Amino acid sequence: MSETILLREDAGGIATLTLNAPGSLNALSDAMLAALKAAFARLAEDRAIRVVILKGAGKVFCAGHDLKEMQAGRAAPDRGRAYFADLFARCAEVMQMIPALPQPVIAEVHGIATAAGCQLVASCDMAVAAEGTRFGVNGINIGLFCSTPMVALSRNVPRKVAFEMLTTGQFIDTDRALATGLVNKVVPTQALAAEARALAETVAAKLSSAVKIGKRAFYDQIEMTLPAAYDHAAAVMVENMLWRDTDEGIAAFLEKRKPDWA
Repeated sequence: MSETILLREDAGGIATLTLNAPGSLNALSDAMLAALKAAFARLAEDRAIRVVILKGAGKVFCAGHDLKEMQAGRAAPDRGRAYFADLFARCAEVMQMIPALPQPVIAEVHGIATAAGCQLVASCDMAVAAEGTRFGVNGINIGLFCSTPMVALSRNVPRKVAFEMLTTGQFIDTDRALATGLVNKVVPTQALAAEARALAETVAAKLSSAVKIGKRAFYDQIEMTLPAAYDHAAAVMVENMLWRDTDEGIAAFLEKRKPDWA
């Protein structure tokens, strides 16, 4: 491959990952999934990185799986079922690595985010979208229900909205994506990179260890019953309150000064 399929640029404690296959609309090919898995594994161990931005090169964010590659896998003798089982398992693993990362991940979305591309947006912790971006889980239009994208989508937007998108194959625009909670902010195209960076810098300026423990607690408690969630959250807060940097942060607030975090 003449160009790197996934680019990484680090600056100011923020890592920017760019899906770099514009010719295939940044499809989640076997190579792209492998590159994302490797990049997320490295980020999980990188203490210098506080926030991750995920974006796409070219005209769109991500158009989902590579259908030509999927058809080739289907045609391989005695391979179809095994290939698809392996593909969707690998995709699910990559999607689950995003909420499992210690750093918050912000999707910087433009153009379209369809099928597994929409799943990728839904899997990120936050999303900033350019005006005019369209979102869809439109596999149903070609006879394929987007069952795996459904998992992340249905955990981001109301059930009826998710079911409508899945069964009609229709796109939603940025206004509806914002109203239903799929994205956090919609901005003019020319301001997209700056707005995503500004959000990342805001989060990166916080006490990194507190953001990390908070992200883990957020995803842990959301799957629990209400009493269990409160018990878990209370235990996390006890641990957090006993940190030297948290004590310093509270003291600095009371004394109206900036905290001296180590």
